[in-house]
Amino acid sequence: MFRHSLCFLALVCLMPSASAGDAPVQLQALNVEAKHEPLAIDEAHPRFSWIIATASRDTVQKSYRLRVASSAENLANDKDDVWDSGRIASVQSFGIEYRGPALHSSTRYYWKLQVETSAGAATSRSFFETGLLDARAWGASVWIGKGAHASLEAPLLRRVFHVDAGLRQARLYVAAGGYADVSLNGRPASNAVLSPDFTNYDKRVLYTATDVTALLKANAPNAIGLQLGRGFFGLTNPDVWHWERAPWHAEPRVRAVLRLSYADGHHDDVVTDGSWKLADGPTLLDDLYGGETYDARRASDGFDSVGFDDRAWRNASIVTAPKGQLVAQREQPIRVIETMHAIAVTQPRAGLFVYAFPRVIAGWATIAAQGVAGTTIVAHYGEKLLPDGTVDDRDEHHYFEHGFQTDRFTLAGKGVERWHARFSYKGFRYVQIEGWSAGATPWRSAVSAQVVHTDAAVIGHFSSANPLLDWIHAATVDTMLDNLYGIPTDTPMYEKNGWTGDGMLGADMFLRNIDSGELLAKWVQDIEDTRTPDGAPLLIAPNPGWGTGRAPPWHAAYVLVPWSLYMQRGDRRVLATHGEGMTKYVDMEFARSPGGIADTDLGDWVSPETDPGGENAPEDRRVAATAYLYRMATTMVDVEQALGNASQARHFSDMSKQVREAFNRAFFDATAGIYRGVGDRGYRQTHNLLALAFDLAPPAQRTRIAAALAADVRTRGDHLDTGALGTKIVLPVLTATGHENIAWKVATQLTFPSWGFWRANGATSLWEHWKLAARSRGHYFLGTIDDWLYGDVAGLRPLEPGWQKIEIHPAMTAWLEHAAADTLTPYGRASVSWTRRDGTLNITAEIPVGASAVVHVPARDVSAITESGASLSRAAGIHGMHACGGDVCIETGSGRYAFRASMNGSGRSIRPDPRG
Repeated sequence: MFRHSLCFLALVCLMPSASAGDAPVQLQALNVEAKHEPLAIDEAHPRFSWIIATASRDTVQKSYRLRVASSAENLANDKDDVWDSGRIASVQSFGIEYRGPALHSSTRYYWKLQVETSAGAATSRSFFETGLLDARAWGASVWIGKGAHASLEAPLLRRVFHVDAGLRQARLYVAAGGYADVSLNGRPASNAVLSPDFTNYDKRVLYTATDVTALLKANAPNAIGLQLGRGFFGLTNPDVWHWERAPWHAEPRVRAVLRLSYADGHHDDVVTDGSWKLADGPTLLDDLYGGETYDARRASDGFDSVGFDDRAWRNASIVTAPKGQLVAQREQPIRVIETMHAIAVTQPRAGLFVYAFPRVIAGWATIAAQGVAGTTIVAHYGEKLLPDGTVDDRDEHHYFEHGFQTDRFTLAGKGVERWHARFSYKGFRYVQIEGWSAGATPWRSAVSAQVVHTDAAVIGHFSSANPLLDWIHAATVDTMLDNLYGIPTDTPMYEKNGWTGDGMLGADMFLRNIDSGELLAKWVQDIEDTRTPDGAPLLIAPNPGWGTGRAPPWHAAYVLVPWSLYMQRGDRRVLATHGEGMTKYVDMEFARSPGGIADTDLGDWVSPETDPGGENAPEDRRVAATAYLYRMATTMVDVEQALGNASQARHFSDMSKQVREAFNRAFFDATAGIYRGVGDRGYRQTHNLLALAFDLAPPAQRTRIAAALAADVRTRGDHLDTGALGTKIVLPVLTATGHENIAWKVATQLTFPSWGFWRANGATSLWEHWKLAARSRGHYFLGTIDDWLYGDVAGLRPLEPGWQKIEIHPAMTAWLEHAAADTLTPYGRASVSWTRRDGTLNITAEIPVGASAVVHVPARDVSAITESGASLSRAAGIHGMHACGGDVCIETGSGRYAFRASMNGSGRSIRPDPRG
């Protein structure tokens, strides 16, 4: 499997390079709820979307018609017996809600799309299936598990059932408290692992749907087997977040329906009930943080096959259901994405072997070993090595009471035996193996590493003429993927938690690089589920009841991540769903901020001078807290306007004015032209960055404040001095305020603190701290330089929600010879590629159908610019031109454009300050 796929689902690479003129129109990526041919839609009004592909420039959708039928035959014969939208004159091509009669559970619906565009018409078809829409749809199934049986072993469950002749299709629906690993007739039911994803089980329990038709034998007996893992539902090892004391905590349990549908129209259900057989399996302990203990001598070979003798097994217990509502899992499943092989094996001391892999990953190792029965192989996982060459798997913060990142595999003595964890994952680059048979030397291929994470496609790409910038981008994407486990986590090795501030900072780069819209929309609901009665979210989501501290920069995720989803994916529903809760929280935060000044327990985390284990910057945290209160208030103005709530928009506009005035009264030193707080240790870059980035600074003072910021960077040898909050905005702010030369020097530094410093010291991923002693080597929140790589270096960013209007504006053409970026927008792929040579700049831009663009070309005047070798006046798709900030701004419709210009005198494209 390709790690960084250019295309995903049914979408092929779009926008051929042909110039203006008639060209066929194609409909691609026909999706329902952002999924191609989904099997478990449980929305009452699912949303349809599609992408229009054509080489014709300036193509505009004129209308669409959606028709939904109960069978492919009816659809083919235009018997749309479910719903016909009629012809809708609209340019909208995503977020279009089904408005027909109520849908039935576990039913396939066929849909036909007819689109008219200015370049021609096109028609395409697809289907979707509904999930189990209410309690009745789950039929006679009940929750089963071990009941009062208190052993730690992971339970095995099985049942034999008969499949009649004439089977048409089979769907397996599985909900679990914890994880459920399912097999049919000895074969995995799917390639999903660590499934289903987790939530607050008192609020929601996720279920998955799988097509298992090909795994069943018609007119014959079949067997289904289940192994249950604890996950975050039933952790037993005490930790500082108290997952073992979560209100839902219990032994793993499962509820399942296998729906068998036959050609004659009838169906049978195989359901979980008290007739299932159960035994304690060979997994003696599974813990997400600690690892797993597996005894192959206890393996029940073939327990998921028909011929297995289960007479010694006991009946499963019917157990209480988790309190949460059953909801279909909307995000992609977690899967094994890639297998890596060791690049080196060392032996730090006798009997101990360390396997090194190409980079830091999240996942597990598969161990192949041979030895006498009872031999136990112990595997320790870590992201770095200790000075003596052994793996660093220390729990220096004492997060866990017993053990950390360690697997134990006891052999059965049956030749070469292979095993890997099923119910835990680790963050690691190195695996330390102990317990090999005396005198034996393991072969290099004895240990392989599996990369495991949510199977979300990479949809964005960046490249340039600078190897360091390319490395930063690649490491950022790898680190983000390593932290996708149904939620955006913070370190796969240590915490595995959905820290809200981390996800807030990374949301834009997640959405631009990775098909993570559904995952982040699910996570916003997880944040909602944590809210206390006064309206405030907690610090991690999902949450076992931990982390009630006040932290507006972290709580802001509840407001800013939905806005990122709206801007990047055009998801208006997430605003409508959470708008009321967002309003209540921001009102509450303002009410508990005396005089408009907020406070926080968490500020600019891990600035360079802080402890490498993690702490706040040495500065007045009220500055960041108040800045984020203001940012939330101004964002709520936009949210309410998008939802059509004019009075609420005015309310938040008034609030933002009050906070802005309070912020400047309290923190702006007009004499020095800087922002400072009580107890600051010297000049604080983040204070001033927040004031500039969030439009808190007085317009007349912005140039002065930015100059002081640039001066401080220079006094530090062209280095940043920011933690997670400031790092996201330092380069964009320097660039927007006319200090792009300083931004370039900061970005390409090789000494501490910088991304180049990490790379120079052997990093393969992003770290949790600027220092070499950083605890984690798998943390993305200092990688938000990626926003700048796309938006300023390549020059690609959205101006309107869903990328309906796109800005192409390379701002670093004086310091680089080439850069390129692309991302898959809701309308299709948008891209830019530019090259500078001998005073000439070539910019190639691709704008998807449904979107328009403003292209900034650094030229003296229009006559210095050509498009595809001709003058602009002869170019199709050009809507207008005007001078902007020393450049020429060209307004275009959709299509592929190739601009060539003699550059302006400065040799650079100056990004106007967006705030004044």
